[in-house]
Amino acid sequence: MHSSWFEILPGEAKDMGSRSILCAVCVLFLFNWVTEADAFDLKVFNVKNFGAIPGGKTDCSKALMNAWKAACEWEGTSRVFIPEGNFMVGSVVLKGPCKSPMVLQVKGMVKAPDLNKFTSDGWIDFQYIDGLMITGGGKFDGQGARAWPHNKCSNGQKCQPLPTSLRFSFVTNATVRGISSIDSKFFHMMIFASKNVKLQALKISAPADSPNTDGIHIALSSDIRISRSVIGTGDDCVSIGPGNSNIYISNVFCGPGHGISVGSLGRDPNEGDVVGLTVKNCTFTNTDNGIRIKTWPSSPAHSSATNFTFEDLVMKNVRNPIVIDQQYCPYSSCDLKSPSRVKISNVVFENIRGSSASKVAVNLLCSKGVPCQNVKLSDIDLDYFGREGDSSVSTCSNVEGISSGYQVPPSCI
Repeated sequence: MHSSWFEILPGEAKDMGSRSILCAVCVLFLFNWVTEADAFDLKVFNVKNFGAIPGGKTDCSKALMNAWKAACEWEGTSRVFIPEGNFMVGSVVLKGPCKSPMVLQVKGMVKAPDLNKFTSDGWIDFQYIDGLMITGGGKFDGQGARAWPHNKCSNGQKCQPLPTSLRFSFVTNATVRGISSIDSKFFHMMIFASKNVKLQALKISAPADSPNTDGIHIALSSDIRISRSVIGTGDDCVSIGPGNSNIYISNVFCGPGHGISVGSLGRDPNEGDVVGLTVKNCTFTNTDNGIRIKTWPSSPAHSSATNFTFEDLVMKNVRNPIVIDQQYCPYSSCDLKSPSRVKISNVVFENIRGSSASKVAVNLLCSKGVPCQNVKLSDIDLDYFGREGDSSVSTCSNVEGISSGYQVPPSCI
């Protein structure tokens, strides 16, 4: 760049104010020059150029995969682009490693086919990618209404799950921002064996009676952050399975659904621990649960769930605002021969307020085999949203901890 662009000629700048203005103009010019240079180097891989036809009736799976493959092999800055319009996409795997970070920009609507067109339990699966961004304001429509009657998972522990809409497997350093997922056949999003993933400004929706449509499910992952999102489904807004660490959830509006849940845990042998969870500044409206930790009885092995903080939460007509359930059993019968072997400890419930749709606003049912330890209730204000004159209550069993500050209902610890 020519030195005269930054040079102040004699007589043209009489004071420091003039110099500051001129320097600011120069910096802005340089910034624009660099931005334009980056944009010039950017190569856009539009799925329409690979054969995708909008309209929602033509299968665009091959076009998306070919666009992804070309972008993945491009050594410069690249972007896979799905423009405005409806694009039918079947089950695809978008795989790395790639030669540079990947960006998928979705402006249009991506629609899933009917269940009989699926050959796997995933719809769009991102695998083995280091550096990924998904953005653009577009939508992923799982078209789950015709598939939900085929969900048999409520009948027993062994079932064939329906396809998850967006699955991230072995993904590192990813951001998913400003997209929508509607009517997934099963989970909307699943984060599996991944690290440093940010999910921001998402809109996730399905009817309240849609089965197993968890908004975001996290398993065997670490350093996951979910923020500034609206999630309303037929199951958990966010569910945290075994083997997770350092999960941070903030500014999420949840409802309808089953709330934000840890678990279920203790169902399978060799499960990993759950260590480090923060849920902060979230609002729950007309949900079955607020915040919940659930573990199976008769666990096949020992595991732990520890270092959880739930704070600054609002409950609006929530049936079970605060729950620890170590006798979790969603089926008609379960093995109750022995208590849960999942050790729950170091759990803080702080500044949680609003209304409970049931009289039992705080229900801490811990394992008699491994009682909950170091549980803290601080500044709880949950009125019963029921008959006038009735008050909310709390129940505890096998809990060791303390309570402080305001307590409605009266603390059972």
